[in-house]
Amino acid sequence: MDLSAARHAFVTGGASGIGLGIADALARHGISVTIADINEESLDAVIGSRGSGYLGVALDVRDREAWKVAKARAETAFGSVDILVNNAGIGFNGCDVVDMDPATFDMLIAIDLIGVFNGVACFGSEMRARGGAHIVNTASVMGLISGTGGRSAYSAAKSAVVALSEGMRSEMEPHNVGVSVLCPGLVTSNLDQNTATLGGHVRENIQGKDIDHGRGTRAHGMDPATAGDQVARGIAHNLPYIITHPHYLGNIETRMDAIRASVEVTSSPS
Repeated sequence: MDLSAARHAFVTGGASGIGLGIADALARHGISVTIADINEESLDAVIGSRGSGYLGVALDVRDREAWKVAKARAETAFGSVDILVNNAGIGFNGCDVVDMDPATFDMLIAIDLIGVFNGVACFGSEMRARGGAHIVNTASVMGLISGTGGRSAYSAAKSAVVALSEGMRSEMEPHNVGVSVLCPGLVTSNLDQNTATLGGHVRENIQGKDIDHGRGTRAHGMDPATAGDQVARGIAHNLPYIITHPHYLGNIETRMDAIRASVEVTSSPS
């Protein structure tokens, strides 16, 4: 997508972390940005520190009626949305899936997966009719690599976002709408805090840990501004996958190796 032709971006979970990094990166391209977030205090602080090219709207991505209200406010301010970024989400709380409170599992799926669908359902058909638009759905590198203990439910939701985005890309491509799935690694954010607020405690022995055995906490992750610039480049080049941390390609290969090895066993005569 030619970013110079885009006028309006709508970014969920945009008041902090990756979402704010994306919002600011797109704004640097001259795009007006609507930031949607459930945390109204953070939202007010961000909008108060930005210029007139930003609008803040309170949004719980689980609430479909609230999506309609947010869309109307955004379009009244800046016109039709050219770039939709479904970024809002919570993280893993460190519980093995068999020990997980079903209500916590339901909440994680509702925010990380159904919240993405709700954004697509709200904006997608109009974007398809107009063309010349782009959608970014935030998954995680955990949606691409082999499962890791304490992250099963989270990985399930993020894997579903990857699959949803891949299917959407083929559906939207004939209508000149690009679809990218963002698969970030460790980026500085308050994701653990949001997870604890919405989904219960985050176990200390897993909180903020990278997949590579404690590479660091979220406070020591990639600068959100760097991730935001990567997303802007991904949109400009209509990339199917936006992967922030190249070192995870090794973890993705490990998964593929396991798949290949399994196929060799099942396809061989016993």
